[in-house]
Amino acid sequence: MVSNDNHTWSAADIPDQSGRTVIITGANTGLGFHTAAALAARGAQVVLAVRNLEKGNAALARINAAVPGKPDVTLQELDLSSLDSVRRAADALRSNYPRIDLLINNAGVMWTPKALTADGFELQFGTNHLGHFALTGLLLDHLTAVRGSRVVTVSSLGHRLRAAIHFDDLQWERNYSRIGAYGQSKLANLLFTYELQRRLQAAAAPTIAVAAHPGGSSTELARNIPRLLRPLNALGPLLFQSAEMGALPTLRAATDPSVQGGQYYGPDGFGEQRGHPKLVQSSAQSHDQDLQQRLWAVSEELTGVRFGI
Repeated sequence: MVSNDNHTWSAADIPDQSGRTVIITGANTGLGFHTAAALAARGAQVVLAVRNLEKGNAALARINAAVPGKPDVTLQELDLSSLDSVRRAADALRSNYPRIDLLINNAGVMWTPKALTADGFELQFGTNHLGHFALTGLLLDHLTAVRGSRVVTVSSLGHRLRAAIHFDDLQWERNYSRIGAYGQSKLANLLFTYELQRRLQAAAAPTIAVAAHPGGSSTELARNIPRLLRPLNALGPLLFQSAEMGALPTLRAATDPSVQGGQYYGPDGFGEQRGHPKLVQSSAQSHDQDLQQRLWAVSEELTGVRFGI
């Protein structure tokens, strides 16, 4: 159901986050950085889960400089393209944070040339979906121990673009398409969110799963834009909003007290490209329960991670 709330939601609407522990993947730049900075400014204990510790330290310093007082921000090394790294990071996070209020699955790659993860998965599917699937499963019991906890996964308008789950060739070993592989990974983010929410609800868990998308946002993700689409960069100011604005749907999904499990937030402007966050609808395909359950089973098999719900 789409909200009829006419309120223009902004970062000023984020409730006090004091006492909450937040883990954000890919928080050293772009959407993740602005999400982390906003939550730290509202008092959350924020963990920047990043692949590159040098860039992570730079982001941490920027947040410390921008947020008054002494924000509680730390780093955790995490490479979502390696299941070994995901497991090491999860072990460290479980040890350091017995309760987790909020996991934001934000990190991602887009439209990359054909490449494989350390485990032999197509890079976009392996990083954007399988890495986050594994991380969430490994941390879930520390989330379900906390009333009001949330898992927020960042999808994209790309979940509609040439998007399908290619069960006969999940790793794109035949006829690789940058755009198609990205669409598959972003559709997978939504299928995962909706199936996770159904399982959490069935288990009467105090945790909800929510999704968000940033619309068209100006971030480093666009560095791999295909040659044919590069003329669109000249229209950037018209097509894309700032990363700070693009982070608002994630922030609303993460903090708005009215958010319910299984909802999806995106910009309120034309085509959901720009604007303030509102409740939006994802594709009909993303709500296909057979697809959700089939992808879940395949993801468990590929990652070796089973969810305790």
